[in-house]
Amino acid sequence: MFDNFPLWPQRASSTAGNVDALFIFLLIVSGMMTLLIFCALIYFAGRYRHRKGVLAEQIEGSIPLELTWTIIPLGVFMVIFAWGAVVYFKGRTPPRDATEVYVVAKQWMWKLEHSEGQREINELHVPVGRDVKLIMTSQDVIHSFFVPAFRVKQDVLPGRYTVLWFRATKPGTYHLFCAEYCGTQHSGMIGDIVVQEPAQYEAWMSGGGSGAPLSATGEKIFAELGCATCHRTDSQGRGPNLQGLFGKPVQLEDGRMITADENYVRESILDPGTKVVKGFKPVMPTFQGLVSEEQLSALVAYVKSLSQPGPGGVKTAAMPASEGAPGKGNQVQ
Repeated sequence: MFDNFPLWPQRASSTAGNVDALFIFLLIVSGMMTLLIFCALIYFAGRYRHRKGVLAEQIEGSIPLELTWTIIPLGVFMVIFAWGAVVYFKGRTPPRDATEVYVVAKQWMWKLEHSEGQREINELHVPVGRDVKLIMTSQDVIHSFFVPAFRVKQDVLPGRYTVLWFRATKPGTYHLFCAEYCGTQHSGMIGDIVVQEPAQYEAWMSGGGSGAPLSATGEKIFAELGCATCHRTDSQGRGPNLQGLFGKPVQLEDGRMITADENYVRESILDPGTKVVKGFKPVMPTFQGLVSEEQLSALVAYVKSLSQPGPGGVKTAAMPASEGAPGKGNQVQ
């Protein structure tokens, strides 16, 4: 209906229709209320205008009228609230089987890496009809990942991960913008989302010269940092066993229970003394400044892979413990 309307952006995702419907409803309600208020204003200005020889009369309140203009707007606002809540939570809850892409924003570009290892800059290739989950962080200042055709926008913050997901419904190339002023070249921080048919996407993935899967890169970094000497699969390690950790509740030394998500793993690497796991001592050193954002993404992907079924439905085995003295990585707190 709106494809050829110049003031209406393209609609190319599964959530775009719901966002548009709510927006149109808000426009209609606001327009009707504006029209009603102006009509009432004009009517009352004429009906009760000052006239010579006509004394003003005191008009008493009307309970039915007051109930009417209270209940009807309340009902309308509750509809808006419930509808908006459904759209919001649906848009903020990625499907469990979504394809994951790690995004690092920096002045002034977007660096993206697929779980399979394919890397891109200012461009993201995705297949049509597949859920895609973006795990994003900033290397410097606050940015905002905005794709108007998908009706999705999410701030990208330094020091933590934020998540955005979408499912593209039409092949094509769609504009990506940074919607948060991030410096002198903010207007140039743009890119493209290239939506392809599944066969074209698979051909692009296989022909793009991708490296090792992100989790395999993380496994290599995990070994290089000596983390396996403390994060053992038996009970002898000085750090928690990471096998099956991701997505599970973790009890901390102070009694709190938290979920081991991407931000928890990230914080445990950069500031391990903040959340110490019950039963372990805060002996792990910080890796702040020693690993890049890309390496952090790889390490997070590796820890996640330890909780995912591998070939034949068997969970990926944790890194075997090395012999000798503990290395740098002592504990994911």
